This record gives sequence, structure tokens and C-alpha cells, in this order.
Amino acid sequence: MSDSNGNLLIVDDNKVNRLLLSRGVELLGHRAAVAENGKIAMEMLRAGAYDLLLLDIEMPEMDGFEVLEALKNDADLRDIPVIVTSSVEGLDNIVRCIELGADDYIPKPVNKVLLKARVHSCLEKKRLHDEQKRLLRRFTTVEVARDLQDSGFAIGGRRITASVLFCDIRDFTSISENMTPEATIELLNTYYTLMFEAVTSHGGIVSLMVGDGLMALFGAPQPIENSAQSAILAAHEMLNMTAMLNEERAVMEEPELKVGFGIATGKVVAGYAGTDDRATYTCVGKTVNLAARLEAHTKVAGHPILFDQETMEGLLDPDGCTPIPPVQFKGFSEKLQVFGM
Repeated sequence: MSDSNGNLLIVDDNKVNRLLLSRGVELLGHRAAVAENGKIAMEMLRAGAYDLLLLDIEMPEMDGFEVLEALKNDADLRDIPVIVTSSVEGLDNIVRCIELGADDYIPKPVNKVLLKARVHSCLEKKRLHDEQKRLLRRFTTVEVARDLQDSGFAIGGRRITASVLFCDIRDFTSISENMTPEATIELLNTYYTLMFEAVTSHGGIVSLMVGDGLMALFGAPQPIENSAQSAILAAHEMLNMTAMLNEERAVMEEPELKVGFGIATGKVVAGYAGTDDRATYTCVGKTVNLAARLEAHTKVAGHPILFDQETMEGLLDPDGCTPIPPVQFKGFSEKLQVFGM
């Protein structure tokens, strides 16, 4: 979106005002849609994509103040800039509009020169804000981006119950020894594309990538109904996707990829770690350490997926879970019951 082709929604119960504003907006090079009251406008905003709202105040069914309130409380719509165009006089009304989130106020009759300047300014702010969101979502997940939008950024964490999944490609170092750096990166990009899809499709987020390994969280930053079940389903999908990838690799006579998964469920401290200049969303705690130990233990346990007692208790259908002899993991005082799939 640029200031030369903005998509504007004009909301006014007066047909003449709608026509005049539409013509003025279109002469400036923008597209214009119209709504005759706030209720219709909210329906259109939820169904379409608009860059700027020109909003009247006095309207039947849902007035401009109510529209501003609704936008303010809707995470998906609150970033749409709003210019109030109204004949309602009084400083109190203007202040109320600004407090409810309006970006600007133009009295009626609307001055064309002023309208051009205010529209240009608001569209430029929208463009910059959209670019910030695009960059944020490129380097974080949608869930983390939403958490930042809703809660703001602050170094620190909170204690929650979640499921942690670790995944790793077996013997990747030896596989990559005979590959060019470009081919190695291409393989990792392909692998991560598949793994990310499996994780996100089951409500999780990938919080860490190190070489050929990754850590995924289920239940943070946003809670989900059954984090253990979601993590197990994601691991199965990741395993199946790897099998399909191996079919393609076999045709090209490339070595098979083998993966291992460790899943643990319990209390973690999740939040933003780092500094005000550079931080990441992650989690720490014994549950995280256990998931990492379980993933490493798949190399000797004979199961590609290992998980703890708490994860097993969260499964809707525990059939297929195979208990293996209790394991004494480093950093844990007692042997722990482990299950495999």
C-alpha cells in the first residue's frame, strides 16, 4: 500500500456527504467504499481490508463514538487509522474522539486541501505500521507478535503450564559433510518449512532454532486446550513429513533423514529474555531440560518420539504409548518414567 492507492472506507449517514467525500477521495487517486452507518461499517471492516476510515459521528444504529470504541477493542482492527469528519462541535467531542483512538478530526464542510494532507499523513503512518508488523512477523511467530501487540514488551516471564518439544536430525554433521554450503542451507530451509507447518498447525510456536534442531512451545504465549495432545500430534505430523521428504531424497539418491522428538509437559517460566535492545520469546525450567534430555535419549531408546508421564496423562487416546524402563537423566534426582511411540 502506498499513499497513491489507499483503500478508504467512508462512513456517513448523509448520502450527499458520502458522494462528495467519495469523489474527493477518488480525485486524490484512492479507492473509496461507503457505509451509511457504523453497524454496516464494522461489518465491512471485518470482511475487507481498508487503509483508512473517514468517520462521521452522528449516525443511526451505531454512531461514530461507538465505532471508535469497537475498533479500540478489536485487535484485528485497532490499527486502522481514523479521521473523524463531523459537524459535531465542541472541544469535548473532539477530545473524546482522540481519546477513543481517532488520528485526526476535520470539521464539516470538509476542506479539500486539508483532506488531502490529512489522508496522505494517515496513509503514510499506516504504511510504516504495516511494514513494522511485516518485519515483526518475519522474525517472530504470529502468536508472539499478537502477544507483543496485546501486552507490550517487557523483559521477564510468568509461570505457566505448557508442553515443550525438542526435535533434532540424527547425524546431520556427517550428512552435511558431503554437501556444499548452499545445499546444506537449502536442505535446512526445506526441513524447517515442514517442521514449522506441523508445529503451527497444532497451535504451537517455534521459539528456538540451533543448527538442525529446534524447540517448540505449546501453550505459550497463548494458552491452548490440551498442550500435551497438540505436541504429540505435531511430532507425529513432523515424523510423517520427514518420511515423505525422504521419499523424494531416495529418488535423488540422497541419504535418509532420521529425526528424534522429546516432549515434556509441566510448569515453565515463559517470556522475553535478553535486553531491551535484543530479546527473544522463550521458556526455561525443568520441563524444558527434561524435553531436551528425552530428545537426546531417542538415540538409544529405539523410539523416535519420547515423552514424560505428564504428557502421557494429557493424551486423549493413550493407546500406542509404550512405557520404557525408568531413566536417570542428568540434572534430575530420581529416575523418571518415560513413554515412547
